[in-house]
Amino acid sequence: MSRAAMQRGATVCLGEGGMVVGKLACSRSGARESSSFVYSQQWLQSSERFSISPDLLLTETHQYHKAASANDSVFHFAIADTAPDGWGCRVIARDHAKRRNVHKAQGVEQAFAPLTPWDYLVGVDDFSRVGALRLRDATGNYLRTIESGDRATPPLLELGDMLGASHAVERGKETEADLRYLRGRGTSLGGLRPKCSVIDDDGQLAIGKFPSVKDQRSVTKGEVLALRLAVVAGIEAAQARIVYAENSPVAVVRRFDRTLGGARIPYLSAASLLQANRDDERAYSEMAERIIATCADPKHDLAELWRRIVFNLLITNVDDHLHNHGFLHVGHGQWRLAPAFDLNPFPDKDQELKTWLTEETGPVSSIKEVVRVAGQFWLEREQALEILAQVCRGVENWRVVALTLAVGMEPHDLDDVAPAFEHAQMKLAKSMLRHG
Repeated sequence: MSRAAMQRGATVCLGEGGMVVGKLACSRSGARESSSFVYSQQWLQSSERFSISPDLLLTETHQYHKAASANDSVFHFAIADTAPDGWGCRVIARDHAKRRNVHKAQGVEQAFAPLTPWDYLVGVDDFSRVGALRLRDATGNYLRTIESGDRATPPLLELGDMLGASHAVERGKETEADLRYLRGRGTSLGGLRPKCSVIDDDGQLAIGKFPSVKDQRSVTKGEVLALRLAVVAGIEAAQARIVYAENSPVAVVRRFDRTLGGARIPYLSAASLLQANRDDERAYSEMAERIIATCADPKHDLAELWRRIVFNLLITNVDDHLHNHGFLHVGHGQWRLAPAFDLNPFPDKDQELKTWLTEETGPVSSIKEVVRVAGQFWLEREQALEILAQVCRGVENWRVVALTLAVGMEPHDLDDVAPAFEHAQMKLAKSMLRHG
């Protein structure tokens, strides 16, 4: 089929057992791209069935999707969640360009076709694809598997090699060997910063987040500090610690979409749960409404979400967009908040979160306003103030936690991040607690 019109597809499976859920197809006609999905009869008749994505009803018909804007995906939301993040896309694009140039240099006339959304979707290694959805081709192979038969996800011992390859990509000096090393080992959880899937020392799946060559402060230590502070503040958060590779601090963050036995847990980003386009301004109050409608224990999750709003404001985590919140399936179409992840203090930014508080109030910028709307999260004022006190106590100890071995900050690191923790909103929170 010509480049102008083509269609590719795969069987969508679920979990380690690979239960067939349906068929996915991606079509391209000229510049127009779209996808379609149809559930299998096996899934529709299963007692375990549930709608794998909010925009995929449990019907026998083909369901179509196209990108709402240039920044959105051509795939239904849950499937789009499994696509590579910004860094993963960058590696795939550079790898494609490198191999295309090699073929040209060898005199191969047929140039590589331009990359499509399908190429990026299947460019993630099956072993580390987020959640429980998996893609299988017509021959029965899961997409993507490492062609050479090598280990799909490297162990922690290879962090130094991965760090070197990532820095080479950042500098635009990567070799074919660097790209071959990183190929398929990206993640769906994160953004443009360099990272790679790894196997931790105890055999569990994790993400290794590397310092960037452009960093002016220790961003990796900052993220580990924030995640560990979150736990102190009473938040369920991804496990994280600093590990050194080539004398560089790498944040090793445990994946929460796998059980200790390695089973896959279905995952949805908050953006998918809300069916939100990337250009939309969305609010925590809207997330609260979806929690009430879809979560197994909405009272718990609403309180947890409100606690996270307070925490994000007090540590200046202003990159709290909807793809940095997630949900895990607990059975029969019900969900729960996933552990907090991608928490980062931004000492050079104002205390104004990216996600709005409510549709009426706009962005989160005042702890007073957060407390005022606590009722929308099923909290009485006394309960809200108790949570606020717990979070304040946790965040106040940031210097102590920062100097622990798991974080490993130096005195200059403390100076770099201090404005993220010591600011007017923290003072206001303490004043509110003193005066009730």
